[in-house]
Amino acid sequence: MPDAVGLAEITAMSHDIALPLVATVVRGTVIGHTPHNHQIKLRLIGHQD
Repeated sequence: MPDAVGLAEITAMSHDIALPLVATVVRGTVIGHTPHNHQIKLRLIGHQD
């Protein structure tokens, strides 16, 4: 689903990496899910400007 919008929670992040700006497109790998509320957990692998 290329235009999906969702909530992201940061659980771990290197000190030398900045948070993505609002409206930044991010890519990630699904590492977990919670079916009862349709949420997934992503490991970010990069972003596009």
